[in-house]
This record gives sequence, C-alpha cells and structure tokens, in this order.
Amino acid sequence: RRNQPELRFVKRYPDDAGYIASLVESIHAHWREHGKPERLLLSFHGIPRITVEKGDTYHRDCMETVQALRQALGEDGALVHHSFQSRFGAQEWLQPYTEPTLRQWAREGVKTVDAMCPGFLADCLETLEEIQIECRDAFVEEGGSSLRYIACLNGNPTWISSLADIVERNLWK
Repeated sequence: RRNQPELRFVKRYPDDAGYIASLVESIHAHWREHGKPERLLLSFHGIPRITVEKGDTYHRDCMETVQALRQALGEDGALVHHSFQSRFGAQEWLQPYTEPTLRQWAREGVKTVDAMCPGFLADCLETLEEIQIECRDAFVEEGGSSLRYIACLNGNPTWISSLADIVERNLWK
C-alpha cells in the first residue's frame, strides 16, 4: 500500500481579514507614492455567465471581496469599482468588462484610474500585459491621462503571513 499525501483545497477566502488587510496595505502604499486616483478599479478574471447560472460561487466571491475592500477603505471605499477581464469566445461573460469600462470612463472625463487585480495573487500575463499595457493604452486612447497599475500581492510579507494563516486554518478541517 502506497503512502500518499492527503490533498485539501482552500475553496474560498474572499473576505478573509488578512487577505483584505494585505490588499489595503498595497493600495495605501501605492497612494502614498502616487496620490489617490479618481477611481480604483478592481479587475477580476472573468468567467462565462452560464458557469455562475449553474451554481458556481465565483461571482459572489468577487463581490464579497469588493464589499470588504470598500468597507476596509472607509471613505475611500467610494472610489472602488469592479470589472471582469480576459474574456474570449462568443458567449456572455461576467460584466462589466474591464476594457470597455475604462474606455467609457475616459470618454466621461475621468483622468486617473488605479487598477488592481485582487483575484490574481501573483502578477502574470493577464495583469502585466492585459491591464498594465493594453488597458492603459485603451484608457489613454479615449482621453484618460493615467491608468496606474497596483501590483498583485506577490511576495508581500503581510500577505505571506495571512496566506500561512489561511493554510493552517484549513489543515485541520
């Protein structure tokens, strides 16, 4: 008989206090260096709407993170908006879509937006290329001045400690 390790999955932590505190810490550090924007866009990876209609909790989890961040940011929570990125194919995905949202804001006269991707724990092609380059270019093309990207949590020490807490809590379930 083989001795194989047991697998456990952390299914969700959208409003975990440590996760939210890590995001807020990143936002505040960015604002100390660059000043506050007119809007803060939380861009989550999209999924087909049919997936949610079949019972997936992803959309609800994203909205819980948005609400928790709004609350944690206090009066600055009013700056927070959300969108969904990385769609492909012909079917409808979760909305609002990120790039069209940014284009619309620029046409409405919004000049500075900070964008953050809280659903991505580490920067990748979809954050560095799609948001930091393609979406920034689209925003500026429509008349916006500055789309500033707030990096993913990556190796943020507060996040690493919070992640360890999440893992430890789930080890003994």
